[in-house]
Amino acid sequence: MEIKTAKLLDGKALAAKIHQELAAMIAQLQPKIGRPPGLAVLMVGDNPASAAYVSNKEKACTKVGIASFGKHFPAATTLTELEEVISELNQDQRVDGILVQLPLPNHLDSIALLHQIAPDKDADGLHPVNLGRLARGESGLRSCTPAGVMRLLEEYKIPLVGKQAVVVGRSILVGKPMALMLLEANATVTIAHSRSHDLKSITQNADILIAAAGIPGLITAEMVKPGAVVVDVGINRVTDSNGKSRLVGDIDFQSTAKVAEYITPVPGGIGPMTVAMLLQNTVSSYLRATGN
Repeated sequence: MEIKTAKLLDGKALAAKIHQELAAMIAQLQPKIGRPPGLAVLMVGDNPASAAYVSNKEKACTKVGIASFGKHFPAATTLTELEEVISELNQDQRVDGILVQLPLPNHLDSIALLHQIAPDKDADGLHPVNLGRLARGESGLRSCTPAGVMRLLEEYKIPLVGKQAVVVGRSILVGKPMALMLLEANATVTIAHSRSHDLKSITQNADILIAAAGIPGLITAEMVKPGAVVVDVGINRVTDSNGKSRLVGDIDFQSTAKVAEYITPVPGGIGPMTVAMLLQNTVSSYLRATGN
């Protein structure tokens, strides 16, 4: 892919580096602790995208030496049954991280299930206690996708102090925790969203632009400040006129790459970093649980 100016923020390469670091740490600690870290990913139903995500997470666990305690439930599983499983996993000393794969079938309340997970085993970093710790600037498990963005910016030594950062999207998964993490890094943060008036005038001011709206091609070149750092969190599957599907982000990559200084690709940008941070959270919980 031809890029005239923008340098790629390569999340895939950084994720591989993090995997190696975690594998070395686990190999060193496991004989001393007597067990590997453990992650339980709970999946309900047969959503093909979810199945692919879960498979990727379990392969990544195997690669670094994390034991998988994943469970796959039929779509008709009740909330009570799942709450009982989470309660057991909360008590299971072999399990350091618990994750409920979203989306869930319509009859299940994902928020109610999230609240059942012990905050110190909340591998996704989305429990209200962990979001509260983030808001207060306290240590705790961090939401994986925005934590992955921050780690990628750090790797490429991109300065954040005093910079104008714009986050497009306000979800509890990405937008809100992303804004809090940027604030913590002393950036000046604006949150824009689908109801923002004149989005272009907002994004054009951004030194750091993070798109997490879930709208394919929402951000185009004329919306980007020349020399900006552009991070695409969107993962959207689109189908062309020939019926062939591909993954695209929220940013029009081809045009924006000619304006930005740095840009993330889709796929290969933030997706691999999200999984790497999930593993990192699991290992952090493991270290805390075992007093290391």
